[in-house]
Amino acid sequence: MGEARRIVVKVGSSSLTTAAGGLDADRVDALVDVLAKHRNETVARTASVEGGGGRRAGAGEREIVLVSSGAIAAGLAPLGLRRRPKDLARQQAAASVGQGLLVARYTASFARYGVRVGQVLLTSDDMSRRAHHRNASRTLDKLLAMGAFPVVNENDTVATDEIRFGDNDRLAALVAHLVHADLLVLLSDVDGVYDGDPSRPGTSRIAEVRGPADLSGVDIGSAGKAGVGTGGMVTKVEAARIAAAAGIPVVLTSAVHAAEALGGGDTGTYFHPSGKRSADRLLWLQHASTPQGSLTLDDGAVRAVVERRTSLLPAGIAAVEGEFSAGDPVELRDGTGRAVARGLVNFDAKEIPQLIGRSTRELARELGPAYEREVVHRDDLVLLHR
Repeated sequence: MGEARRIVVKVGSSSLTTAAGGLDADRVDALVDVLAKHRNETVARTASVEGGGGRRAGAGEREIVLVSSGAIAAGLAPLGLRRRPKDLARQQAAASVGQGLLVARYTASFARYGVRVGQVLLTSDDMSRRAHHRNASRTLDKLLAMGAFPVVNENDTVATDEIRFGDNDRLAALVAHLVHADLLVLLSDVDGVYDGDPSRPGTSRIAEVRGPADLSGVDIGSAGKAGVGTGGMVTKVEAARIAAAAGIPVVLTSAVHAAEALGGGDTGTYFHPSGKRSADRLLWLQHASTPQGSLTLDDGAVRAVVERRTSLLPAGIAAVEGEFSAGDPVELRDGTGRAVARGLVNFDAKEIPQLIGRSTRELARELGPAYEREVVHRDDLVLLHR
């Protein structure tokens, strides 16, 4: 952990705000103190070894990206809200006010170390659509290359679906994969995963997780203690599993132990990498997308997609359900209704019925060359293991 060059750190609302809502400046400053120290210490060692002065890129330089919750919680008190609202409109309003306060607080705090902050607000589209995905990746890489400190959050003010339980935990896992991080650190108000309720005597911290079997029978628990965020241990463990399955080690601990986590100390719960990296968009597609409809495949198409990993052609479709547009995620189902894959569709739902069961050559002759293509390309498709 101490040798990780590029690290994504995620901090939850409860670690930054008061239970009544509003940012806790001391908590923000304490976190920034840790992040700036570890960032600057690594840069100083690199510059000294190379014999030069100032900031210089090198093999030992550490880069940190912060995924920060807290926008909605920060906007509660300024808007006179006593608790987190349940309706989407007021959540969006709170996020709109709070996001400005959050990034302003980070900007002022990092300025004490001469570090400039860059705000990056992401939506699910930014993780799935090719152009958005490339732009997000380039922006984060360039901010790091120019010495800025990226602070990432979900763009809650324009969320079209209800802001869901634990979104930023999943977002952190996806961002870690997006920036090719060497380590993901998830910070909350609990210092790791326990084999029971950590407030009760006799429970112990689970130091390492190598696979699902290590958490078998463990009651992960629910939301955090502060009550201002949406995440809990369940979403953090799920985010850790997503990152670990993508080849990224994870440390899950409390914000007060952030320095130990970044320094490679024995703290929290360490999730060993359990898989290899895949395309970033496919990771989002499998773990964070919401299907907008479904396509039922005939038996031959199921075998082609699942066993031979081919694209889905119109000839293999038996039925279509839902209302979706080109570029939306859809489920691919077999004849029993079981979802076998998920992919980004190339046609609107209303176009699919005229394509069902027909060859691309036939469609091109009748409808034009734009229809001589896959309904779901294999590069935009992920298998679901259920």
